[in-house]
Amino acid sequence: MNVTNPMKAIGARSFLPVTAADCLVEFAAEKPVPGPLDLLVRVRAAAVNPVDTKIRASLGAGPHEPPRILGWDAAGTVEAAGADVRGFAPGDEVFYAGDLTRPGCNAEFQAVDSRLVAHKPKPWSFTEAAAVPLCALTAWELLFERMGVDPTGRDTGKALLVINGAGGVGSALIPIARGAGLTVVATASRPETSAWCRSLGAHHVINHREPLRPQAEALGIASFPYIANLFNTEAYWETTADLIAPFGALGLIVEPREKLNIGDPLKAKCARIVWEFMAARARFKSPDMHVQGEYLAEIARRCDDGTFPKIHTRVLDRLTVENLRQAHAAMEQGSAHGKWVIGM
Repeated sequence: MNVTNPMKAIGARSFLPVTAADCLVEFAAEKPVPGPLDLLVRVRAAAVNPVDTKIRASLGAGPHEPPRILGWDAAGTVEAAGADVRGFAPGDEVFYAGDLTRPGCNAEFQAVDSRLVAHKPKPWSFTEAAAVPLCALTAWELLFERMGVDPTGRDTGKALLVINGAGGVGSALIPIARGAGLTVVATASRPETSAWCRSLGAHHVINHREPLRPQAEALGIASFPYIANLFNTEAYWETTADLIAPFGALGLIVEPREKLNIGDPLKAKCARIVWEFMAARARFKSPDMHVQGEYLAEIARRCDDGTFPKIHTRVLDRLTVENLRQAHAAMEQGSAHGKWVIGM
């Protein structure tokens, strides 16, 4: 491939296990040219998410040329703005989750639709800010749009069960739900992950490796009007169906690999089963794409005033194949808690 305006990037030509040295490759990519609504961002930090490994796994035998650039969680500096962009100018510091249908942020530069972008929290570093967008947007949309929780506090005191509270989305959901006045019960299984959930604002932490009902009842909770299963949908299907309150909402983000019975007791309880996929608005070019930028602006305001905490737990110092492979391995193994970020 003839590259006329090169930039450093890391991508995947095909799906190979993370143990393979060439599962990710560094290459010279063409520097993107922003469209009318795009920002060209110099990426200063990028977070790694399970979706990165899922996109890598979807590549099949390939080979993809140029390699597919992964990564959809970033913070950086605006280099250029398209003719129709409003509210951003070169030099602005921004953060965003981007669009899964376009090249990702594991590169020196990325073109991103300005409607998906917000100015980054002012006192936060780029690495701190890059940890936030994808997980915070997922948590925000799941809780308020899909599950129907009122963001202004009208549901204060109602109980929310967060399965996998120490994961990336759980790390964002706990403080957002706490801010809406919910009583947050998070699940974790290790001392460090339990402590992490409590530090984020969980009122109670119970062990997801043990039966959940006895632990919930010990807290005085017989059922939950809201349950967010952020881990394995089928593994907790019967448990969540048992614990959901009549007319409650069960929020899901992980596609099941097996067929599920969506009848009783969920039907008998008139429970709502709702899905959240943060990338849907950008993928389908919905008329309300701009709300993700607005949500991020509100989250940035909360970061600024201290009501949304820093959720990164590991920072790798530079964008290399070795660092990315290490982060992908942690995502695949489910061994990380909080967010991992790579500095540029």
